[in-house]
Amino acid sequence: MAIAIYIRTSTNEQMPELQLTACHGINPMFLDAEVYQDQQSAWKEHIDRPGFNQLKTDIKLHRIQDLVVWDLDRLFRNRTNLINFFVFCKQYNCKIHSYRQNWLEQIIQMPPPWDEIIHSLMLQIMGWLAEEESTKKSERIRMAMRKDEEGVTRSYKGKIWGRKALSKVAVNKILEMASLGISVREISRRVFYSDSSNNMRPVSKSTVHKVIQDNKPKKVSKEA
Repeated sequence: MAIAIYIRTSTNEQMPELQLTACHGINPMFLDAEVYQDQQSAWKEHIDRPGFNQLKTDIKLHRIQDLVVWDLDRLFRNRTNLINFFVFCKQYNCKIHSYRQNWLEQIIQMPPPWDEIIHSLMLQIMGWLAEEESTKKSERIRMAMRKDEEGVTRSYKGKIWGRKALSKVAVNKILEMASLGISVREISRRVFYSDSSNNMRPVSKSTVHKVIQDNKPKKVSKEA
């Protein structure tokens, strides 16, 4: 089994050699490590990473027993994804080392069963932090939402929050076609609206139903 170093740089200005030198400095054994590398924005984790994908494949095949990174955020910025990756590596007996999080070495060097106990505790703490971060982010977003004079909910940047409302023209067209006996399916194919990115899309059948129901004349109860 081998040692792997994973390097991820975000822009052309970042020098992978600096990360590589730092990783080599953790342990002389790491000088012979196989290097896996990607260049990708740290915040765009949904984009395919060929180097990282190959790394995961080799871990699954038990070809790697030690994975070295300059910083844990080179693996994932998202804490939940990072926790899942720790669990993945544990499943295949691969230890993670980090230049900037050198406290990991103390956990790795602990005798059993303390190494397992502290590793489990570390993942729980990371999970709590991830949950707290998610809650705080949601609260910040909600606090930043404001309604304008027209009652439209917007973010602090002025962007409309939620699904863009149908224009009066679209609503009137739906009602006009419904009054002519045209089916909901056909109306949804003929009426279009502009989404938040200003792309024209056909209205959904559920939207057509809602517009028709919301604009039905209200029945007036007769007093006895």
